[in-house]
Amino acid sequence: MKSPAELDAVQWQTLTHAYGPAVDVPDLIRALHQDDDTIVDEAVHELYGNIHHQGTVYPASAPAVPFLAHAARHVPRKRTELLMLLAALADHTPADTESPHWPRGPVAEVCTELCRVLPELLPCLTDAERPVRRAALRVVAAVADLLPAGLRASVEERVGELYAGDAVPAVRADALVVLNRSGREPLPFDSPWSEVRLAAATLAAKRSGPPYPAELVTILAEDGAEPDPGEDDFPWPGADTPESHLTGLLTDDPDAALAVAAHWIDAGDLGSRGSWLAREIAEVWRDREPEVLDLLLAALPHQRDTRSLVHTLDVIGRWVGRLPEPGEELRDTLYDYARTDGETARPALLALVRSRDPRAVDVLLRRPDAEAVRAAATVFPEAGDELTAVIREELSAGATGNAAAALIAALEPLGAPARRARPELVECLRTRRAAVAAARQLGLDGILTGEVSSALREAGRSSDASLRAAAAVARYRLAGDPVPALRTFEELLSAARGPAHRHLGSLQPLGRAAAPLLPLVEPMLTARQAWTRAAAAEAHHGITGSPDDAVPVLAELAGPSPVGLHALKALAVIGRTPEELRPALRAYAFSPRRLLGATPFSEDHEDEELRAAAWRLLTLA
Repeated sequence: MKSPAELDAVQWQTLTHAYGPAVDVPDLIRALHQDDDTIVDEAVHELYGNIHHQGTVYPASAPAVPFLAHAARHVPRKRTELLMLLAALADHTPADTESPHWPRGPVAEVCTELCRVLPELLPCLTDAERPVRRAALRVVAAVADLLPAGLRASVEERVGELYAGDAVPAVRADALVVLNRSGREPLPFDSPWSEVRLAAATLAAKRSGPPYPAELVTILAEDGAEPDPGEDDFPWPGADTPESHLTGLLTDDPDAALAVAAHWIDAGDLGSRGSWLAREIAEVWRDREPEVLDLLLAALPHQRDTRSLVHTLDVIGRWVGRLPEPGEELRDTLYDYARTDGETARPALLALVRSRDPRAVDVLLRRPDAEAVRAAATVFPEAGDELTAVIREELSAGATGNAAAALIAALEPLGAPARRARPELVECLRTRRAAVAAARQLGLDGILTGEVSSALREAGRSSDASLRAAAAVARYRLAGDPVPALRTFEELLSAARGPAHRHLGSLQPLGRAAAPLLPLVEPMLTARQAWTRAAAAEAHHGITGSPDDAVPVLAELAGPSPVGLHALKALAVIGRTPEELRPALRAYAFSPRRLLGATPFSEDHEDEELRAAAWRLLTLA
């Protein structure tokens, strides 16, 4: 270890961290020894941000280790945080050490320094404070695979003493994890301590892999139902807290996870652990929605605060539309929550709409919500007159931002009744409230009035490129004259900057009338950005009607990613399935695991769209 008096012996100006030269590091380390807690807290925060920035370490990180170790021993009130910083700096997997670049890397240098000072940190293993002992164990775990034989034996002896005699079961469990990394056998499934049994079962499940043996699942269910009361759920090397590690482990085996989640929920869903695990099952595995929704319905009465209740209702709303026949109990429960006056009413109403319960319309008319209106327009098109009236009223009242955009989007599936909202759309366009959505909907309206023409012409002069594109397309739809639209898109596609793929995506309604733009579109088929290539391929097919240039570009991009999904949907529209894609398409269609995560704030789960696109392409000749 090194004291602050030795800081000037390091040439900090020649070292770097996340923000450049590390000239501020010595002052931050000196600040750790101040009596002012605010100054110390700020110093710790800054060190977490510069010598360890989002999991990355730098040339200045290793030289700081001996000084941080000294501070950990001499600044008791921040000992836990400093030990955890040391563990985070040394974070690596054993496989990392096999890399040819390891010996010269910043992480290797950190680990070398930490191994050197570790003997002086071992007294922290017997600190009077539980969080310190747990943090010290994580420091040991961070370099356990790198310790020389003599030091390893000494460390294992000290850790073994904690496992055998610490008064806190959670510390014993942590010590077991460290010992297991050194090959300790057998695991104590019959320990009198539930924390130790849980750690043992977690370690065994990790080692065995799914499907997990029934005896392990039973231990995980029974001993994992109650969160650690110590409120010091520190991450292990690898950035996983025991809680998140266990959740991730369980979701690798959906049957085990469902059984454990059910037990945790029956035990009171303490800390929302069961409902959180249920959510993860639906996010990771396909076609588990019925079982997950049954669990979430059972978990609703156990939610102890509004935030947890709202979150559970949100998750129900995400998946309830996937049920062929949502059960009466679930719909009645959602209806009861939707009629309340609290924060739970909004997510419950959206879920009720997506459950296709007709009572949702009555609630919605009394208590309009933009997202629920948008969902209802698709689910209940027969209520077009009532929903259009709600949309007009909300837009007239000044709805803005995402709410206005959702209300306007709700008009498209409503057909003829939506035309009555033309005055409100014109006003939104003129006042720039969700103007792009308003311009698009006016174009779909099919009727060109002088007022609409004037508003679109004004929007076409906007500094907002997306609005100019939307207004140009709307004018073409309504007037049939492609010249103004061609002039607009020529300007937008010729610009050196801007979201070219968005403008290309707007060309579809012009069809073959956009032929004069081909000289601008064709070079984009080989653009660096994947989204631009995908949009250019779609536009090229829409303009020429020929799949010859578009299909190879889209086939190359197709895959389980947002742009890959876009490419698959474009191929489905074109009606071509490249033979070389069929093996991948079968994997996308029949994978039991989800291959794409959910998009925030989207009604549709992209993985469901991926599967549907793959199925459609597989059915094409």
